[in-house]
Amino acid sequence: MAAFLALDLGTEGARAAVYGEQGALLGSGAAAYPTRFPRPGWAEQDPDDWWRASVSAARQALAAAGGPAVEAVAVATTASTVAVLDAHGRPLRPALLWMDCRAGEESELTARTGHPVLRYAGGSDAVEWLVPKAMWLARHEPETYRAAARIVEAVDYMVWRLTGRWAGSRMNAVCKSNYDPRGAGFPHDLYERLGVPDLADKLPDEIVPVGDPIAPMTAGARDELGVTGAPTVVCGGIDAHLSLLAIGGAHEGHVSIVCGTSNAFVTEIAEPVFPPTVWGPYPDALRTGRWLVEGGQVSAGSVLSWAGERLIGRPRAEIGGLIAAAAQVPPVEHGLIVLDYFMGNRTPLRDPHLRGAVLGLTLASTPEQVYRAAVEGVAYGTRQVIDSFTEGGVPVSEIFLSGGIQHNELWLQTTADVLGRPVHLVTGDNLTLRACSVLAAAGSGRHASLAEAAAEYAPKVRTVEPVAAHAQAYETGYADYLAATAATTGISHRLSGGRDDR
Repeated sequence: MAAFLALDLGTEGARAAVYGEQGALLGSGAAAYPTRFPRPGWAEQDPDDWWRASVSAARQALAAAGGPAVEAVAVATTASTVAVLDAHGRPLRPALLWMDCRAGEESELTARTGHPVLRYAGGSDAVEWLVPKAMWLARHEPETYRAAARIVEAVDYMVWRLTGRWAGSRMNAVCKSNYDPRGAGFPHDLYERLGVPDLADKLPDEIVPVGDPIAPMTAGARDELGVTGAPTVVCGGIDAHLSLLAIGGAHEGHVSIVCGTSNAFVTEIAEPVFPPTVWGPYPDALRTGRWLVEGGQVSAGSVLSWAGERLIGRPRAEIGGLIAAAAQVPPVEHGLIVLDYFMGNRTPLRDPHLRGAVLGLTLASTPEQVYRAAVEGVAYGTRQVIDSFTEGGVPVSEIFLSGGIQHNELWLQTTADVLGRPVHLVTGDNLTLRACSVLAAAGSGRHASLAEAAAEYAPKVRTVEPVAAHAQAYETGYADYLAATAATTGISHRLSGGRDDR
């Protein structure tokens, strides 16, 4: 029986799963690692923690599966989570997590270059991406930057740990480092203009398409992970982007939203469109000949965790009771608006200097009302992204949700209500791990293409219909959300130390 190992580095920890043929889940495991927040807007992790957690999770999954021989392995990670390493692959400093937004000024500099490759990124590199983060290092930690032999994505680091090769995912290179697969590759002239002329030398030595074999797993990695057999490591990429492969395939108009700490929106289109409110279109990022479009909310589930656990003060074990009580509060009538920009806005506003807010508080406001408003604010942010897709010419016919939202029925139903359309919830599965199994199965040669493997590994879904009686209330609430965003932009910029461009 064929067995495939999937590894996923998320924001809070590593997950692993072993899949059999036709996508049968044989075993899974997980292990946590910490995130450090040394300053507001900064977020860091230790790459050694990623590896230790991956080893633990993989050993759990393999044991649960009965220790089958593994044919192929694929890895997905958050992005851009950037590791800074010496010539031996040892960390020179903590990695900059995807949500780290310290490189706001550097992001703004990319928009001023007018470089043609940036048309694939909406005109600029976002604050979260590898290039602005590398620029920040070069400007603020020049000794570390000069000493770095490698400045790479977390997925590149994991591939190196598994194979001993610096082979980068074409998805990450295109989406986060301005790599042009239909032109000159890495844009050396752009990097020079941005003050990091040697950046390409620090990136992976080769760029590999998603789903292609990279190299066999080394004996040392097999021993550490407890893997039997001689598996091939197959090229993976960005966790949320790969989710398109795990909803049965990247069909035109199908949008995958991975709902967790953040919300990541991805879809593929046949012909490119270039609205400034999305990330992309990225050529050949997932499949050759197609264009990937991305959107996102930097803060989503993290806003709900903050509201429930930190602001209201409920222990995590009691959040279910708070959600149930908040579900009894009529929508919008509570008179509160929550803005979800706790770590800035990813799309469509592309503004790292926006900040979260709770508006309309009175001495009569209850914890249940505040939590309900937070859920609605996150859902309004989701609608803002979906509206930017349709207004920009990106087709949206069906929406698939996955991730932590499946554990919060109020968040799930409110999202359908605010969008005013049915949503399909992927039940009982981790889409990123399932996508990695699709990649491993295709890369092993058992399937002729990614599309064929994706169709065979399609998950189960549950359709959630919007409540028609809530439609008018949420139209009013969404209009207030947009008005509140506009009204608070200037003060947000001043409070965050950013510019005031009202």
